[in-house]
Amino acid sequence: MRRLKIGMFMDSWYPDINGVILVMENLIRNMSDYADVTLVVPKMGDEEYDDKKYPFKVIRVDSVPLILTNYKFGLVDIEYFKLKLEFKNLDFDIIHIHSPFALGRLGIRVARDKNIPVVATFHTRWELEFEKYLKSKHIANLCVKHLIKAYNKCDSCIALNPSLVKVYKDYGYKGKLTIIGNGTDLKIVKNKKKAIERVNDLFKISDDEKVLLFVGRIISIKNIFLILDVLKELKHRNFKYKMIYVGDGPDYENLKKKIKSYRLTNEVVTTGKIMDRELLKEIYFRSDLFIFPSLFDSSSLVQIEAASQETPTLFVEGSVTSDGVENNITGFTEQEDVMLFADRIEEIFKNKWLYNKVKNNARKKLAKSWKDISKTTYEYYLKVIDDYNKGE
Repeated sequence: MRRLKIGMFMDSWYPDINGVILVMENLIRNMSDYADVTLVVPKMGDEEYDDKKYPFKVIRVDSVPLILTNYKFGLVDIEYFKLKLEFKNLDFDIIHIHSPFALGRLGIRVARDKNIPVVATFHTRWELEFEKYLKSKHIANLCVKHLIKAYNKCDSCIALNPSLVKVYKDYGYKGKLTIIGNGTDLKIVKNKKKAIERVNDLFKISDDEKVLLFVGRIISIKNIFLILDVLKELKHRNFKYKMIYVGDGPDYENLKKKIKSYRLTNEVVTTGKIMDRELLKEIYFRSDLFIFPSLFDSSSLVQIEAASQETPTLFVEGSVTSDGVENNITGFTEQEDVMLFADRIEEIFKNKWLYNKVKNNARKKLAKSWKDISKTTYEYYLKVIDDYNKGE
């Protein structure tokens, strides 16, 4: 297989952490055996970070915080001549951008300078992100129209599922598209008994409690407070459970306050961010049901991680992130309603045969490996390059 030289550009990187960063790291790590990848990202503040530990080259660009987001605004115009000299010595075959801001636009600029193709991945439903902070649907839509211009300058783009294709076409994207989903690096827990005991001890879980789980950014647009309202109703019904929220975010303190006001401190645990992947895997494995009612996410990594540990997910019916999940076959869906969600959770655990079927199917059909996803992406690069060289 031809060994490509790939430039990846993104407006955030470690020591920050988010789903897109995890996607990029897994793609690059798995491609490093058969490709040379250079990652171009912003400096994420004063904190030093060891980029030399990676099996790929990392170029850092001076940056300032980008308001309303977790991204940094790379000062690419100020540093462009220095960067241009460095890029001149990097004989890229293709550029892959993962955001439409400064570093993404730099990637497009480099591709045009070198007369090579540039592709992008759609990761985010931008209108929901902007609406939360701007409090205006009109202004949010204007921001999205500005961002979509970057994607329309690409030669082709990747969507994570068919629903996201529709979202970005509605934004105004007019170019070529292919669908490539996300994967996971997690393999099934080996010592199952030890994993169960460890998580039980850590979170004081008793044998008669069903373990419910959320993993992700603790932010209201992921419907974390809908979950809490459902938990309050389940307690009222005397349903025995332990709920674990894993993650951090802008609404973390609000979540803790609401847990206390709902008198759910014995039933609900908040862990903050967990960087230990082995512990996180064990939490997924110990959990009985992953609850992910987000209408914001496009195709979350966490639902795939849960599936890898035979933990099925309950989604909001019709959500973009549930695209590709078959109700009562590879997952569960329900309308965005507190009472209906509570009913559904009770029903899921009453039907043991259905539950076991869904959890087994989730692992077999949804938990694709990053190794396979990376190969599919690499083959996509080869096709884009060939089409570009043919003028197609």
